[in-house]
Amino acid sequence: MKHQQGLAWAFVAAFAALHGAAFAQQKTKVDLGKQEYESRCAVCHAVTGKGKGPYTPYLKVPAPDLTVLARNNGGVFPLQRVYDAVEGSGPGHGSREMPIWGRTFAVEAAEYYGDVAYNSDAFVRARILALAEYVNRLQVK
Repeated sequence: MKHQQGLAWAFVAAFAALHGAAFAQQKTKVDLGKQEYESRCAVCHAVTGKGKGPYTPYLKVPAPDLTVLARNNGGVFPLQRVYDAVEGSGPGHGSREMPIWGRTFAVEAAEYYGDVAYNSDAFVRARILALAEYVNRLQVK
């Protein structure tokens, strides 16, 4: 009886180890910048970044083509300008009818973390930089 229980446990352990190894090999790539872009920006700038998102008919000023930012800046991606436009401290998003994502990210951080000590500025910077890095990847060559 003890021998059968030992074999059963050995089988369960081997099964768990094999499945654990299989799950460990399945790497899920998380692209935070892409997720931010698709959930926040694509509605106006389109998934492609070309400015023809589904919300375009409702805009007073057309959303710019984000794929040519580097080309229009002498071949250099204007990271600070993009960061400032998203964060809300610089020009961008027209008359500011569009959301200021820096403020939104700060509110979300406070809601998510509550009373837990955290650095909300770092949280906001990380999300904006991930988003800006993704927009950089959308640039045409």
